Amino acid sequence: MKRKMNSHSVIYKSIVLAFALLLSRGLFVSGQNTPGFTEALERKFTEYCNSFPREEMYVHTDREEYVAGEDLWLAAYLFDGKTATLSGGSSLAYIEILNPENRPVVQKRIRLENGTGPGNLELPDSLSTGTYCLRAYTGWMKNFLPDNCFMKPVYITNALSGKKYNSVWPAASQPTESEVRNVTGISGLYIRTGRDSSGNVVITVNSTGSYRTKAGSALYLFIRTHGVINMNRQLSLPDNFTEITIPRDQLSPGINHITLFSLAGRPVFEKLMYTPAEAPVFLNADVASVAATRQEVGVEIENKSSATGIKKLSISVSPGGGRYFPGIDDYMLFGSEFGVIPEKLYKALGEGMSPDSIDVMMSGLRSSWIDWNIVLSSRKPEIRYAMEKTAHYLYGHLLNKSTLKPDSGQVLFLSFPGKNAGFRYAVTDKDGCFRFKLPVDHHFRDLVIQPEDNSRGNNIRLESPFSEKYPPLMPADSLTPAYEPPAGSKLAINYQVTRIYGSDQAPDTTEAASFVRGKYRFYGTPDIELVLADYIKLPVMHEVFFELMPGVFMKERKGIYDIYVHDIVDNRPYDRPTILLVDGVVVKDPAVIAGLDPELVERIDAVKSRYFIGEYLFFGLVNVITKAGDFSDVPLPDQAIRFPWQAFARLKSFSAPDYDDAVLKNSRVPDFRNTLYWNPSVSAEKETSAGVKFWTSDFRGPFEVLVQGVTERGDSFSLRKAILVR
Repeated sequence: MKRKMNSHSVIYKSIVLAFALLLSRGLFVSGQNTPGFTEALERKFTEYCNSFPREEMYVHTDREEYVAGEDLWLAAYLFDGKTATLSGGSSLAYIEILNPENRPVVQKRIRLENGTGPGNLELPDSLSTGTYCLRAYTGWMKNFLPDNCFMKPVYITNALSGKKYNSVWPAASQPTESEVRNVTGISGLYIRTGRDSSGNVVITVNSTGSYRTKAGSALYLFIRTHGVINMNRQLSLPDNFTEITIPRDQLSPGINHITLFSLAGRPVFEKLMYTPAEAPVFLNADVASVAATRQEVGVEIENKSSATGIKKLSISVSPGGGRYFPGIDDYMLFGSEFGVIPEKLYKALGEGMSPDSIDVMMSGLRSSWIDWNIVLSSRKPEIRYAMEKTAHYLYGHLLNKSTLKPDSGQVLFLSFPGKNAGFRYAVTDKDGCFRFKLPVDHHFRDLVIQPEDNSRGNNIRLESPFSEKYPPLMPADSLTPAYEPPAGSKLAINYQVTRIYGSDQAPDTTEAASFVRGKYRFYGTPDIELVLADYIKLPVMHEVFFELMPGVFMKERKGIYDIYVHDIVDNRPYDRPTILLVDGVVVKDPAVIAGLDPELVERIDAVKSRYFIGEYLFFGLVNVITKAGDFSDVPLPDQAIRFPWQAFARLKSFSAPDYDDAVLKNSRVPDFRNTLYWNPSVSAEKETSAGVKFWTSDFRGPFEVLVQGVTERGDSFSLRKAILVR
């Protein structure tokens, strides 16, 4: 006999069924995750982001167009890709100008301190007219090139040369949307995204019964913005139609990367969507809209926010009407993660285009940082280049001279010639690669690198510090019309007049380059420190060792020399050879020391005990220091290489005339500067406001004041103001 259900029970079950249906349709978004894959996905994603952090760089240049022979002034900003705040991870930036054939024509390293650094590039006057690529990256970013770097087009004019490059630009190798979606190989799953009237993201999933039978009746939804997880949960697919609503406030401002995974853990759908920030305008730049020639103009930057101050600020004043390039705030929405972003997309952001329209323009873009096939597998990117936070690294290869095959597991020495010896060693990896750690400063250093075993017939090949991985090129005409600068000829005339009259020549205050020598001996205080001037002159080094170096022996037999020390514990020669140096450079042949004229020698240091440098063990040490102290009195050892090295160059200062001097202001010497003002690091008074002043030139026309920087809170900003000089 069946039980009769009362009306209250029927109503209650109907409500429960309706509520469950609403949940399945996604009208409510639950924060509860199904354990298992979601937990593993979050763990692997977090581990990947921590192991392979994304650095992003932006370069503010004084102009977009130049004349061959000019200086290009720049301020580099280094960001943490996850937080979009200034990063102190790397201390050096690598800046290049690539010609339209992908060949570097200018290369320079600049110093970064707390995420920013000024610099300049001297453009050769032999450059042909065309669109060049300025690219910037750090040593860490070299691991992910050619994708992970800043790239900016700069147009260079050469009025004295008729040669002109065809317009080309790095190609964006991005998959189509269909390639991204159809990764399961299982038909019957169709996904659309959009927004409702409140700005919430709506994901509509149409799944056939056949799909749910084969792949399961659920999906995993994962949303991240840069490296921040916004959502990670399981979705049920109870029938053919499922709608998921994601509240806008659960998405971080920026580019949201939405991924749906099958129950098998394979990505079946990826989509980029743009969530704008709701930050009010907190900065204002006040500058006169019209000015006369040789007039002083002030720029006042006011911070209206009490929540954050100005941390870094750079300002340029240059001719207006040139090619558009996004400001630091718009650029950092994408960084370099999504390939080469079309210029029209940046313009749409600057013009405040709706998020729906931005989403359509982003169709087909794909992250070069988060590849789920890599993140979820044990196959990780190969990391060869270390992050240069406190040191600069020098890389190279040790190859067999005959076969050119790598020689693995071999020791190399790096010596710094000088009266106070410096020493490093490195061991080659399976590919014959080695690296040495060097200080991060502007000093030139004299370096000697040689293999420990010079009997193996090896060659040392230093690697260029700049990456040789270049993006593929495609004709710029296929993307946008070929660019012809409206002011190119005027800039060229201005430059020629300026050079003729020398009105841009400022006194050179940079110090002359010189080699720096070590202050301390790497082996500390030696057991013997023999200063030859304290003793009567002896004719040959053999007698010096015999008479004045107790426990250190130089032996000669049939013209073959040997130098060794006695173990101070066992009082007998070591089983391994004693390391011999001249001015801190390792020499293998004792005859080199035996052949020195004692008149050239200042002192001899000897360490009799075993001595460790890292894991490398010396069995005694003898270092002969000459009066010159620069390793100039003996030949370079076989297979050794010697060269100067500098981590980064000294900074050159931007100069402009000061017309407070009435005589100078009334001078008939023409002033046709193309860049009126450049300051890569403006001081902010009490971090709330900043002001600068500059003088206009004799060049009449529109100019643009560009203010860029970062607040203490980490928000990047960009302000543009027009000024007409007449």
